[in-house]
Amino acid sequence: MNREMRQSGGLVFGDVVLDETCLFALRNGEQIRFTRSERALLLALTRNPNRLMQRSQLLDAIALTQTDASDRNVDFLVNRLRTKLGDSARSPRFIATQYGEGYVWIAANQPANVPEPDPTPVTGLLAIVAVVPPKDERLVERADTVAQQMRERIADGLGADESVIVLGRDDGAATLATRYVLKVSFQDSGDRLDCAATLREGPSRRIIRAFRLEFGGATTASLEPEVERASIEIIEALQRSLAKASEGLGTPVDQPLEIRLRKASTLLSASNPQWLEKGRQLSEARAQDPASADIALQWCLHLFARLVLTNPFTGISREERDEIESEIEATALDCLPLIETNPLLMLAAAKLLYFVDRGHLDLAEDLAERAFARMADSPAALPILGQLRQARGDFAAALAFFDRGIEMADPDSEFLLHMRVLKCIALLAAGDREALKVAAAAVPLESPRSPPDLSLLIAVLVAPAGQVLPQAITDVLMAAGPEGAGNALAYTYMTSVRHLTSRQARANIMQAMIAHFTALYGRDVVEPFVLKGTGAIASN
Repeated sequence: MNREMRQSGGLVFGDVVLDETCLFALRNGEQIRFTRSERALLLALTRNPNRLMQRSQLLDAIALTQTDASDRNVDFLVNRLRTKLGDSARSPRFIATQYGEGYVWIAANQPANVPEPDPTPVTGLLAIVAVVPPKDERLVERADTVAQQMRERIADGLGADESVIVLGRDDGAATLATRYVLKVSFQDSGDRLDCAATLREGPSRRIIRAFRLEFGGATTASLEPEVERASIEIIEALQRSLAKASEGLGTPVDQPLEIRLRKASTLLSASNPQWLEKGRQLSEARAQDPASADIALQWCLHLFARLVLTNPFTGISREERDEIESEIEATALDCLPLIETNPLLMLAAAKLLYFVDRGHLDLAEDLAERAFARMADSPAALPILGQLRQARGDFAAALAFFDRGIEMADPDSEFLLHMRVLKCIALLAAGDREALKVAAAAVPLESPRSPPDLSLLIAVLVAPAGQVLPQAITDVLMAAGPEGAGNALAYTYMTSVRHLTSRQARANIMQAMIAHFTALYGRDVVEPFVLKGTGAIASN
């Protein structure tokens, strides 16, 4: 922390010291610069702490910096600020989203002589908060008893004891870090005890369920029947909300929630062949129901599969790829207004918009983070969130998402293979060859869930430039010829590399493959756009 800046009037928010004019900030000793639009938005937010700033107000704040600003510009700028400040829409420390309305600056300015707080957020599926009027200590014991009893019953009913917590009092920052928040409000009205429960989604603040509790007596025993009834209602509401997070993309609605969530993860895997096989069926479905965003996004996943499951050595022309990606982009963008209440479809759109790499990284992050905040512990969001962090160069965060996916995956599943491959690519991008050796050893070179040509390319990617390739791999590369090798380099760049904002990271991934292929066929085997995207770094 820069003490001089703190003592000269800078605003201190945890690990961030912000210049009072918002020209720049320091985070863990590194300087952060802001654009004019970011600065205008940051000034508006920080000068109105803990106050809801409507999008219209924030638009006014940036009007002088952008002549054609819109609500979406505000959302993009907020996401850029979150990235620079190390914030997260899912567990915000600085900027909280008020769903459908605007944003709130929730970080408290910290005087220079006050120790910095622990930035570690509270995590859990459900936070229960007992709300008692100020100075009404008579209700505190009863409120705490009700909250603890509800926690025990809800945790038992959900089978997730460790993810249901009780907060001592109304802690806004902590409740924003949980998936759901249950507030139980008490008021002594003389002849009766008024009590109401409100269940909300934590990040979005959307109300899921609200009802009164009727307590007939003053004893602890008299509370139990009503607590039991209320707990059952909350469990049912949570299960319905969690189930809705797995609706769409053809997932059967009559299957248990856990199975549906796991299927959702598989449906969004990068190399799921199901989407190739459903092309004709989806085309007919679109013709019958052209207004269905669900079917439209399934069709986009079919087009996506055509791009990533093609034979890399045969390749696909730049013109055809561009035409397919244009259709994916246009269709996904058209669907956005229709999927705001469906996390699984939001994830699908985020995945597709990220993949086409046409300037939608901020939008993909916004969609993925808001979807993840509503999907509890589903692993479906982990691959795309990891790739988005990797695109920004935050490899530690990317690897954390991939490792979490590996931990949650079923043994020998397609999803497990997908997460392990993504981890290898992230380690390549980060230039961590030592960790890559360990991660690559867990990826089977021959797997029924991965096309053999793709498995071969992974083996070439992870083999250091100076290492002699196994004879079986060399034979395949020689059989492909220079045209096939060039196609494979282009395929790898377009499917796994171009999305990274750092040229060095792109070069780190491609360097060994370029070295192996040019050793066989010379430098002309590398397409100019691949060299342009990786720079001279990869060809050295």
